[in-house]
Amino acid sequence: MAADGGRAPMKAHKLWGGRFGAAPTAAFDALNNSIGVDFRLWPYDIRLSKAWAMALWGANVLTLDESKLLERGLDAVAARLDSGELPLASDEDVHTLIDRLLHEETGDVASKLHTGRSRNDQVATATRLWTMDACQHLDSALRGLEQVMIDQATTIETALMPSYTHMQRAIPVFGAHWLLSHFWPLERDRARLKATHRSAAVLPLGSGAVAGCAYPISRVLLQGTLGFDAMSTNSIDAVSDRDFIAELLFAATMIGTHLSRLAEDLIIYGSSEFGFVQFGEGYTSGSSMMPQKRNPDALELARGSAARMLGDLVSLLATLKGLPTSYNKDLQDDKRTLFDATDTLLLVLPAVAGALAECTFRKERMKAALSSTMMATDLADYLVRKGVTFRDAHGAVGRLVRESEASGVEMQLLPFSSFTAAHALFSDDVSDALSPEQSVMQREVEGATGPVAVGAQLDAARIALLPPPTPRSGNAVV
Repeated sequence: MAADGGRAPMKAHKLWGGRFGAAPTAAFDALNNSIGVDFRLWPYDIRLSKAWAMALWGANVLTLDESKLLERGLDAVAARLDSGELPLASDEDVHTLIDRLLHEETGDVASKLHTGRSRNDQVATATRLWTMDACQHLDSALRGLEQVMIDQATTIETALMPSYTHMQRAIPVFGAHWLLSHFWPLERDRARLKATHRSAAVLPLGSGAVAGCAYPISRVLLQGTLGFDAMSTNSIDAVSDRDFIAELLFAATMIGTHLSRLAEDLIIYGSSEFGFVQFGEGYTSGSSMMPQKRNPDALELARGSAARMLGDLVSLLATLKGLPTSYNKDLQDDKRTLFDATDTLLLVLPAVAGALAECTFRKERMKAALSSTMMATDLADYLVRKGVTFRDAHGAVGRLVRESEASGVEMQLLPFSSFTAAHALFSDDVSDALSPEQSVMQREVEGATGPVAVGAQLDAARIALLPPPTPRSGNAVV
């Protein structure tokens, strides 16, 4: 570009420009061109372009020979790109790139392929196809982490440990109960991904730039050929709808949040002060200064990545909320956030799975962290079973806790006279209520930490990861 910002001669290959007398400036191209981001959409653009060539034949826009020539040409373009051919600096976006290569493969007939379609419905279709695949890849990665959770939960199924509220010791639980508390949020994430897949599986192709296609193409044929579940019902909405991306970014943000919470628990439990977890060496690093360090970097990076995914979500929503009806160029950045969040998760999920898989849970340290005051609720329940109101029982046990703390003696070591002084209905069997084993045994309602309940929870988790049943073939009677 000239120093005064003048225009260069018009470039030869553009999908637009007939009303312009000169090429755009280099500064505009640098801002406008999206090939560096959307290049990865090329397999999906090839697929939809082949389907469009067939649809144009069905609409009598192309002859059968022209349609087949374009399909063969698109296959040749795909082979070139698959073998590593890269875009030129002059390629504005992935659609321009493929159009240029298709002209090289088939000649002038390539100019007919864009009949009746716009880059608006083209990019919306390619992005939806990409998103549908992304949902499946993310689901597979989540399943991998969930399987590790089940495997590790099985190893600590009956290992006792403290539970925490407000980061203060609460009530004894089994280790599996704690670990599975991170499994079920991921199951909700998988449900969100499934819903996002349904949201993305709506065909926009045939909507044109904004008002629909002027040729009698079969959108039903396009829907079936490309594997969409439904087709858009309004062409204006179809070219500007990015709800499916927002939904994936929300799902990604929730996954990132859940991974961050798991990472935080493991990092805390792996500290010397807790010592519940010993990290392996495959997903940790050392210190450049302190030779003794083993730092849980994979988990810390997972914790930090949640902020990036939240940023991607907020960025897209802030863009969408200010747009007028139909397509606007602001939407070009939707793929930047979509790709970033998906790429990040597909790096983080296997790393968290690997880090968790090589963790060793130190059951003796977990149990040693239990204290008699954690059975205070069980002591209150002991009195309630003898007819005392819970409020009075709460007060009586509170006095025992205060005495234990003041004397520095665990509650089970207090003299029996302290118990009878707190409440006359304490009997010799009060020691049973101070047992952590007895505490968990009493919590057998569904979803609780009792051994039967935890076993049922593990079974439910295993069932959740089973593949869906294969539909039976044959003539079923409905």
